[in-house]
Parts: sequence; C-alpha cells; structure tokens
Amino acid sequence: MSLPSSPERRAAQAVDALRHGWPLAFQDGPTLLPVETAIARQASAPRMLVSAARAATLKLANQREAAVPHAPVLIRGGEPFDLAQALPIADPALDLGNPFKGPFKAETLDWDDTARAAMELARIAGILPAFLVNPADAGEAHTLEATDLAAYTDAGALKVITRARLPVAASEDSEIIAFRSTADTREHIALIIGKQSGDREPLVRLHSECLTGDVLGSLKCDCGPQLDAAIAAMDKHAREDGGWGAVLYMRQEGRGIGLINKLRAYRLQDQGFDTVDANNRLGLPDEARDFPTAARMLELIGATSIRLLTNNPAKVKSLERAGITVSERVQHQLPDNPYNAKYLATKRDRSGHLLL
Repeated sequence: MSLPSSPERRAAQAVDALRHGWPLAFQDGPTLLPVETAIARQASAPRMLVSAARAATLKLANQREAAVPHAPVLIRGGEPFDLAQALPIADPALDLGNPFKGPFKAETLDWDDTARAAMELARIAGILPAFLVNPADAGEAHTLEATDLAAYTDAGALKVITRARLPVAASEDSEIIAFRSTADTREHIALIIGKQSGDREPLVRLHSECLTGDVLGSLKCDCGPQLDAAIAAMDKHAREDGGWGAVLYMRQEGRGIGLINKLRAYRLQDQGFDTVDANNRLGLPDEARDFPTAARMLELIGATSIRLLTNNPAKVKSLERAGITVSERVQHQLPDNPYNAKYLATKRDRSGHLLL
C-alpha cells in the first residue's frame, strides 16, 4: 500500500473521509468503514469495531476493557453485519427501539494501536466510534498510518491569523483575535477585555463552544451564563483595577465529542443516564478537550502566567502541564436551575469540580 503525502495531510484527510463516509485503509492493518456515515450502503463485514462500553452493554467486554469505556473491542456476529444492522449496534440512543441484538462474540484484537487511532479519529470527526472491519463493497479507501494521528493534534502549528477591535455588549473596550492551524480545520478565538499589558496577569476563562447553551439559551447546562459572567467579571476587573482579561473560545463542542454526539448524550440523559455515563455509553470520553491548544493560544498572546476562572482543578493541572503558570484559581459558580441541577451535581461528584 503506497502512502503519498505527509502525515499531516493524511490525518486531516482521514477526518474528512470519516465525515463523508469513506473507508480508512491502515497500512499493514485493516480497512475500516464508519458505520454512521458510510455511503456504501451495500457494504457488509463479518466483524465490527466498537467501544468497550458498548461491548459491555452487549455483554461482551471483560472487566479490564470495561474500565476504559472508549477502548476498542472487536466483535463478530452469527451473520455478516450490514449497515442497517450495524447502526443500532453502534448507537446506544437507539436501544429502546431495537432491544434484540446478537448473539455476538468478542475476538482478540491484535491491532490495538490502529483501533485506538480509528476511535480517536471518529471522535475528532464527531461521529459514532464504530466501524465495519474489512468490509466488502465499501468503495475506495483513504490510506494512512495509525501514527499520522499525532500530526493532527500538533498544538504548535497554531498561529494568530488576524485581530480587530470588537466592542461587545458587556465591554466596549475589547478586541478579538483569531487563531488557525494547518493541522486542524477548527478556528479558535480569544476575546481580550481591557488594555492588554505584560505587567499584569490576565483573568482568563477557557470556554468550550456550546451552541445549545451559548446561542440557544439551553437550560440543560450553565455554559451561556458562565460565558456572560466571565466577560462581565473581566470588564469589572479592567474598569476598577486596571487589569485585563481573555476569554478563549474554543471550537470543541461537548467537551470535545462534537455537537451531534452531545445531542446523542442528551437523549441518553433523557433515559436516566448522567453526563459521564451517557458519554461512556456512546464509547466516548467524558473529557476530551484540547488543553495544549489553549496553552498555545495563551503563549501567542503573551499570557503564560494567569488567573483562571474555573471550578475545575483538572483544567488548572492540564494548563500547567502544558507550560502555563496558574497563579490563582478563581471560583466561577452560578446558580443552578431545575434542568441543570443533576448536570452540575455530576460535575461535582464524578468530575471533581469544586462546586458548593
């Protein structure tokens, strides 16, 4: 199998291929067809790759595998899987409408690194982490190596592209900075509040994009109010103390699992699962945000020592591991409501957020 082009290009094209429903052919490994998006509707395969959490639901994963819910598991059915059969196996949100599945058998997976790379590429693409393995009639495949994934996640490729004055409702003295990377199609921004100064530590908020909360005013989370309160706090800090602030608005919806998978998790929450368990049942991590990219954004604006608005100690540690000094964690808790009380309790009890 020939591998033209660079690892960076192959990785970017692999993400694009998954979104388009094209198979991936790994060098010296299997060809994998994404179950959710596949356009070759006639494809079929004797085996599927699913997450350990999904395999556990199907009564297949052992205790070691179940301890890592988004780890890959290889399964075989009595008959080859076609896509119509594979989708309810892949998507736990469809379980209530498709209760009878199987029987299946878990098989030894001797290409674990490749399988893990495929599952991570699916997460980046925002699709279900489930594949037909070496399918027939799957169409032309995109070729790559499992190690190409590292090139896609290279935070060092991020650069400042442009900046402009941007008065906002909460602060007329503000500026927007746009960032782009050749290794990733997402474009992140920083909103600078007040007069930027190298002599003062900024008040910083890392805010992951939340379409439902930030734009639509969803009551299921506290994202929109947190964003508004962060900008207001920075404006007050600038006016009263002569300081400045920076909101890093990062394109990593649903803590890095993507908008559609976040909505799938909402559907599972409606069935009684909490945020963590809903993500895990989808075969996705409950925390997949890109903190090295956030650290790179801070470096590019000259803010390597900061005061961080967060209730999440893990966010502090992740930035510090990436080379940012966090001199103070500033509490950023807002009142709950009947729709997000369980969500906030899960943050506190299962994700370690310091909430009262």
